[in-house]
Amino acid sequence: MNELVRLLVLLGVAGIVVTVIGAVAIWHADEGRRIRRGLKVILKGDLHGYLVARGRGRGMGFNFTSNHIAVAWDQGAWGLIYRLDELIGAEVIADGMVVGRVHRGESRRALDSLGGAEQRVTLRLVFDDVTHPEFVLDLWLPADEGRRAAFAPDEALEECNRWLARIEALFRRPVAPKPRPPQTAPPPPDVATAPVIAEPRPAEDLTETEALEDQDDEAPF
Repeated sequence: MNELVRLLVLLGVAGIVVTVIGAVAIWHADEGRRIRRGLKVILKGDLHGYLVARGRGRGMGFNFTSNHIAVAWDQGAWGLIYRLDELIGAEVIADGMVVGRVHRGESRRALDSLGGAEQRVTLRLVFDDVTHPEFVLDLWLPADEGRRAAFAPDEALEECNRWLARIEALFRRPVAPKPRPPQTAPPPPDVATAPVIAEPRPAEDLTETEALEDQDDEAPF
C-alpha cells in the first residue's frame, strides 16, 4: 500500500513538472514574444514601442536612444534596421483603399471611420531606401477569425490610427544633425615631383672662367 501511494505521489509530481515545463515552452515560443526578442536583437537595445502582426510573423519596433527603427520577418528570425530619419511616411489601407496617412512635411490624414473593413486592414511604412522602400503589416485578414489574441477589424483600424498619431509625433521631433566628416590635412608633396630649387654656389667653388664672367657682368664705377 505504501509503495502504491509513493508511486501515485511520484506520478503527480512528474505531471506537475511536465505541465510547468510545457507552459514555459509555450510562453517562450509565443509569436509576439519571439518577434519582440528578434527586434531587440536587431536594434541591439530595448524597445520603446513595437507592433506585431500576429499570424504573419512580422513586427516593427523603435529605439529612441539610438534613433533607429527595426522591421522583422519570420517571427523575428531576420529583419532590417533603418535610421528614424529614413522613415518618410505611413499609410492605413482598408480593403485596397488608403483611408489614412501621414508623411513628412504633411498634416496627418486621420481615419474618417474606424469600421467597415471586410477584406484586409494594413499598416504600410514607407522608407527612404531604394532596396527596401516599404514594409507591410497586415493587422487583420478574414482568416484571423477565431485566432487567439488577433485583432478584430475595428480594433485593427483603431490600432492603425494610433500608430499614425505616434508617427506624426515622431516627425515633429527635431532631427539630430548628421556628423560632419573629419577634416584631414592635405598630404605632403611627393619628394620626387617637388620642384628642385638650386642653391647658390660658394665663391671658392667657382672656376676661373666663371669668376671672370661675373666680373665682366659688373657695371664699372
